[in-house]
This record gives sequence, C-alpha cells and structure tokens, in this order.
Amino acid sequence: MGTSATTSGPDAPTPHDDPPPQRRGSRFPSSLRWTLVFFVVMVALIVAIWPRDSGSSNNLGSPTDNSGVAAVPDAKVDDATLAKARADAAVEPCPNNGLPESSGAVLAGVVAPCLATGSAYNLGAGTAGKPVLINMWAVWCLPCRRELPVLAEYARRAGDRVTVLTVHAEQGAGNPFAVLTFLREVGVHLPTVLDVDGKVAAALRAPRVFPSTILLRPDGTIATTLPKEFGSVDEVADAVRDATGVAT
Repeated sequence: MGTSATTSGPDAPTPHDDPPPQRRGSRFPSSLRWTLVFFVVMVALIVAIWPRDSGSSNNLGSPTDNSGVAAVPDAKVDDATLAKARADAAVEPCPNNGLPESSGAVLAGVVAPCLATGSAYNLGAGTAGKPVLINMWAVWCLPCRRELPVLAEYARRAGDRVTVLTVHAEQGAGNPFAVLTFLREVGVHLPTVLDVDGKVAAALRAPRVFPSTILLRPDGTIATTLPKEFGSVDEVADAVRDATGVAT
C-alpha cells in the first residue's frame, strides 16, 4: 500500500496563510481632504457666531448692529445724581432756530426728551429753517466714540450755518445718566436728544447702523442718509456741501 506524502515545514499551506487584504487608497489627495476639513470647521464657526436678529424693530442695541456690542440696560438714578451728571457733562441745550417750520419737514411734530434738560423737545420746530446734521449714535457703539469728537469740531467750524444735533438710539436712551457720563468722558457737549420710543429714527427712516448721519435741507426734507463713520472734519464738510450746497 502506498504512502501518501505529507508536506510540512514553513512552506506548508494553512487555512490562515491568505495574504492580508490590501488597504484601498483614498479617492481624494491628502491636501484636498485637509482643505475640506478646514472648510467644514470654518462654516461651523461662522454659523456659531453669526448674529441672530430677533425680528423686532426696537432691537437697535442688539449685536446685529455694526457696533457688535450689547446695549446698556435702562437704569434709574435719583434726581440729585442725575442733576450732577448734567452739570458735569455740560451738554448744550437743544437748538431753537426760531424760524418757521415747513409742513413737509420729516420731523414735524416729533417730540423727544432733550438730554440737557430732560424736557420734551420738538425737533421739527427747533431745527426749522436751516440745514441740519443729525447723528444717530449710542453709548455702546465703539465707532461713535471716535466720531463724536469729529462732529463736535465740525459744529464749531460750521457755526450757525448748519444745525448739528445728535440723537441717542432707542435702546439705552432710557438711561440718561449713562449717556451723560459717556459724553463727559469723551469731552463732547453737542446737543442731544434721547430717542426713547424710536419715533425720531422712524421719522428719519434711519438705518439700524451706528453711527449714521442724516442731512436735512432747510425745509426739513431729507437730503441724504450716510450710514458711516466720519474720520475728519473736512470729510463732514464735504458731505454737507454735496447734500445741501452749504459750504462750511
């Protein structure tokens, strides 16, 4: 009877000797994969920090404004503290040109508190008859802190040829103490109105961008709206001349 040969040793095949499966290469180069990862991370970051608008027209102090800074909350102080803040800030009285008010003026009949006194101020009547520069700003607006001294210098240069009036945004306007403290710190004494109910901004159709400047003709109609920060007095003077024809 023949013997059957048996193979032994390292060359003997076994059920587990199949070669290991080869790893399939990626369809995308390594550099492209990292580019895609970077893109996904950046999209996620943008979504995370993108400002959410509440949809309320009164939310002027939200991070949706170009300031990116939250508004100060409304606060009350006692009368003596507020009176001292007014004295320290030395804000100029709101203007009263003493000229007839045009029926077509956008600010006709619009009333808001004057910061210098706290009294109701009729913007249409007070600014009638002359070109008006109205600056919309807020204490929580960092560009406004830089621009207000420029506007104060322009007001000195323009004299009585142009009325300069600043309007604090609705959100934060209920805290006159904070507004007065801010103006004292920056050394600006321009006449200021507190837009506590948003009616000034609504009448001017002011954009929700701070700072913004609205230039009015002597008849009270809007000549132009400039949602920007002025960096120099000459820049302001050029804008006033272009919009109203008045050289300052």
